[in-house]
Amino acid sequence: MHFKKNKIISPIPKKFTKKLSEADKFRKICESKIKEPIIGFKVGGTGIPLIKKLKEKEPFYASIYKKNFLKSGRRVKINKYTLGIEVEVCYLIKKKFFSSKTLITMKNVSNFISHMAPCIEIVGYRQKKRGISSFGDLCSDFGGNIKFLIGQKKKYKKINIGNLKANITNKNTKQSINGNTNAVYINPLNSLRFLLNKIKKDKTNLGKNFYVFTGSTVGVVPIIGKGLYTGKIDKLGTVKAIIS
Repeated sequence: MHFKKNKIISPIPKKFTKKLSEADKFRKICESKIKEPIIGFKVGGTGIPLIKKLKEKEPFYASIYKKNFLKSGRRVKINKYTLGIEVEVCYLIKKKFFSSKTLITMKNVSNFISHMAPCIEIVGYRQKKRGISSFGDLCSDFGGNIKFLIGQKKKYKKINIGNLKANITNKNTKQSINGNTNAVYINPLNSLRFLLNKIKKDKTNLGKNFYVFTGSTVGVVPIIGKGLYTGKIDKLGTVKAIIS
């Protein structure tokens, strides 16, 4: 399979990618064919202005495979179909979530969180394709996640997660882009709530603790050069990726 060998394929036909509902079905079929360990899920399309611009109703999600999950500071090779780099809030969720029967709300979502951390997501296609015309483009491509790099985890405690400053910097390219956690689907906890209810509805059960990556605090930042990118989120810490 191309996914396993990191091969770039011809673009997926539009009938599978134009509508998010069809792209989500396509993603699930593709994911069902991969027998590699899943360590968690990503929420994509969490910027409310982008949701409105692309006339979508809500974000989407996709599984994250262990092979694409790295520690902070590791090297990631990119290609011309890479869309950019993001800084996100990541949560480690307790496996007891899978046995819960209740709807996940903003009041009870904290009961299921073990740790939180800053992370970097490298976003891109595994197809010969550029740009985004719908969330289906990304959703059908395993959520468009190439690699995730995670910073140091901290034990979860309630903080004002909806208003934390974020930044990503590359001194080589003189890039320094500021953001805020309020750019993430109201806030990262709300993004997490959305994801947990989605996987509950889909009857997904990993039977273990798992990670949730909640969406970009700085948007999709173009990778205009190689070298060290450092992401920072106030009160959570830093995370690094070496792009080559």
